[in-house]
Amino acid sequence: MNRRDHLKLAIALAAIALVGCGHQNGDKGARALPPAAEPQFASPPTITPSGRMVGVGTYPEGIAVDPVTRTVAIATRYPNEVVLINIDSAAITARVPLPGTARHLKLAAPGGPILVPVETANALVRVELTRGPHGKALPPIPTGNSPHDAAAASNGTVFVTNEHDGTVSVLRGDQTVKVFKDSVQPAGVAAFGNTVGVVDARNNTLTVYDAEKLTVVGSTPAGAGPTHVVADRQGRMIVSDTRGDTVRVFNPLPTPREIGSAAQPGGPYGIAYDPTRERLWVASSGTNDVIGYSLAEQTPQQVARIPSVQNAYSLGVDSVTGRLFIAGVTGGVVQVIDPGATGE
Repeated sequence: MNRRDHLKLAIALAAIALVGCGHQNGDKGARALPPAAEPQFASPPTITPSGRMVGVGTYPEGIAVDPVTRTVAIATRYPNEVVLINIDSAAITARVPLPGTARHLKLAAPGGPILVPVETANALVRVELTRGPHGKALPPIPTGNSPHDAAAASNGTVFVTNEHDGTVSVLRGDQTVKVFKDSVQPAGVAAFGNTVGVVDARNNTLTVYDAEKLTVVGSTPAGAGPTHVVADRQGRMIVSDTRGDTVRVFNPLPTPREIGSAAQPGGPYGIAYDPTRERLWVASSGTNDVIGYSLAEQTPQQVARIPSVQNAYSLGVDSVTGRLFIAGVTGGVVQVIDPGATGE
């Protein structure tokens, strides 16, 4: 089976899974909601993608960048692995086996570990990074049904969004200390300090949690079809509204509210933030380009547009150099954009 066939199979399986998502918790109201927003499927690029291409494996989706160990981690399939590459040389340094498939990776803290929600194993795996070339996967920690994304608060508490049973698992160490059941289909999650934001891809909301008190701060509408979220250095939560073709900015405290937005046609999906340059990067899933925004003001200001590989669903950025890493699921590559090409 070639890569394109693998991609078609994965999309078909994802569609089948989504049909059942609203029925997992038996909520009649959930069945009346629209389906979760999905990335668009782009045609082959008509403009040559910028930068260098690094072949990493089949269906790369999910990127985390650690500036301390100079490591980029990418989740791939067939086989299921986390591929580690060096930020500066773009050389592959290790392949860490996983017990199932993953679509999202998150850096728990500078220096690691990488948080890997393994959807088909219903578990969270931590991949430790070292200053050498190798990583190590720690034993899986059970979560809910189909863990989609994970993020660590500053106190070390980890929030895991379980897409298919509408729950958010809260871990301290290897133990689940609480399970929130207020979601329908929790998706992207991000943390700033001990404030954690979770996007619900069926309710189309952003819900904010207190990672110290383990309470819900509040919830607010987040567009027509939100999927991913990041936090900036000011503590704001920025959401990619994939169905609504919009990037939305929220203040999470004292109660979450939208404070700014920018239109982005083409199904904005993957999202990454560079705190050093206060630069936001958002991939347009249907148009093979990545848009760069300045977050110096309340409303995102577009400052760059980069031609990308086909179906760029995930991206990450090195806060030291500004180097950008874009995963193309169709071609099995990571596109590396050096600082000069990003407008820095």
